[in-house]
Amino acid sequence: MAQFDTIRTSAGARSAEIDAGLRAHMNKVYGTMSVGMLITFAAAWAISGLAVSPTGELTQLGYAIYASPLKWVIMFAPLAFVFGFSAGINRMSAAAAQLVFYVFAGVMGVSISWIFLTFTGESITQVFLITSIAFAGLSLVGYTTKKDLSGMGSFLIMGVIGLLAASVINIFLASSALAFAVSALGVLIFAGLTAYDTQNIKNTYLQMAHSGDQEWLGKAAIMGALSLYLDFINMFMMLLQLLGNRE
Repeated sequence: MAQFDTIRTSAGARSAEIDAGLRAHMNKVYGTMSVGMLITFAAAWAISGLAVSPTGELTQLGYAIYASPLKWVIMFAPLAFVFGFSAGINRMSAAAAQLVFYVFAGVMGVSISWIFLTFTGESITQVFLITSIAFAGLSLVGYTTKKDLSGMGSFLIMGVIGLLAASVINIFLASSALAFAVSALGVLIFAGLTAYDTQNIKNTYLQMAHSGDQEWLGKAAIMGALSLYLDFINMFMMLLQLLGNRE
């Protein structure tokens, strides 16, 4: 009986340790993501401000970003960054991976800086708040639900690939109907990915918590932050296209 009590006490202590570790891990994920968001919007605002002169004409920096072939590099740089980061993170330290994530967030800010030239500040703020509330609710669902969401993963990733292809095609077609369809479907897809990615981050930690590899867990937190960051940014951009008031 004493041995059983000892085992039960040990198991309870281990469970409490894992729960505490999971909370710390998720706090790091959300904290890293939040810093990335601040960097992105600060960079977007700063670049858009530099790009417009008091007379409404583009400055040299603005011309280089918005009215030259460099705009295509800036447009696709975040996508290249994501693929390169995902492929190279295993060769980085956790500290280096975090730094690269913050650099990526800055690049993303430059890439989406055009929103401050296109939409009113009030509508950007409103859509940001709507996105934040929706993201918090969806992430909470992913964290607390007992339902296995892993089956959604492949379907949602295929949806993202379809959205990317349709968006590239619409650069040349300039179809408002296709743009609306991409934005509407994009909101649904990234809403699903928010719940799916949150559950996946949680499950990954629970599977690897016993390893005690803090370096690996640190990089896992950064990759989790990247996933949720991309879900938020994309959902925000899709909602802005649907709800934003243009200048």
